[in-house]
Amino acid sequence: MLSFIKLFCFFTDSLWKADKLHSRTHVALPPVEAASSRRHVISCSSTALVAILTFNCGLAPLPVQAEDMSNGQDEKEEGVIGAIKSLFDPNEKTKSGKVLPKAYLKSARELVKTLRESLKEDPKDIANFRRNADSAKESIRDYLSNWRGQKTVAGEESYVELEKAIRSLASFYSKAGPSAPLPEEVKSEILNDLVTAEKFL
Repeated sequence: MLSFIKLFCFFTDSLWKADKLHSRTHVALPPVEAASSRRHVISCSSTALVAILTFNCGLAPLPVQAEDMSNGQDEKEEGVIGAIKSLFDPNEKTKSGKVLPKAYLKSARELVKTLRESLKEDPKDIANFRRNADSAKESIRDYLSNWRGQKTVAGEESYVELEKAIRSLASFYSKAGPSAPLPEEVKSEILNDLVTAEKFL
């Protein structure tokens, strides 16, 4: 309440000074115009006082209402605050409850997604097969260049399973050649590794 009164005093004082400045700029104001100017200052200041008092009275019960509503909104606020905090946190909690670097999780999830799509694609549809295979190769390169041998993730289940899937794929292509069709048993083994890895991401 005191701050609103100070605001009101500041507002009326500034209007009064503006009125004085206005009267100094003219040599002499006719009595009618001076009275009109004073009425203007009084009406503006009384309007401001009414607005401030109305505003102040309207806000007075809000803290009580906020306390009443706060019991149900704590979870919502935690969700919003948690979302904001998670934007700046370099780590993320996995499905299994472990906290791992977000960059690792993003790279590993992308690898699982692209490799799965590549393995499920029909090799007879050359265009789609090639597109998905290139996407999978890029994901593998990205994953290995950033995370191979990193101590922060090397012992994680997802890392172990993804390494196993990549090794199976590399082992097959190194023996059979880069354009050899992948046998169903190798595909299913790799897909199982991807499912297991995904459980820990």
